[in-house]
Amino acid sequence: MNQPSANSSPDALMTRDGASFAGLHVTVDLFEAIELDNINFIETVMRECVVECGATLLHIHLDHFTPNDGVTGVAVLAESHISVHTWPERGFAAFDLFMCGEAQPEKAIDILEARFCAKRTAVNVFRRGLNL
Repeated sequence: MNQPSANSSPDALMTRDGASFAGLHVTVDLFEAIELDNINFIETVMRECVVECGATLLHIHLDHFTPNDGVTGVAVLAESHISVHTWPERGFAAFDLFMCGEAQPEKAIDILEARFCAKRTAVNVFRRGLNL
């Protein structure tokens, strides 16, 4: 688990290309993906994303739903969160990654795509709190 650096705080603004904002919100939709009913696998991948993004994991909580064995949950981060909701019967997963400070949520995109063997991925990136 990463710890915040001495010169940053958990609520630090993010700066990119000369602009300051609250944080980067990345949505990742995975289509024709696998392992979407495997709660242990999903947790492992989420933990890998936390490390790769340079974030600080505070808590992770995932739940299974019936009858389709979908998984929903969140990794609460010092820098905000990663959330997931899966539809295994449709091969679809929706991930939201919102991080501030020096974290790099976009680094999770390739991990999610590769680990879940997605045939197609749709990504959106938003700068939240622009002009704070």
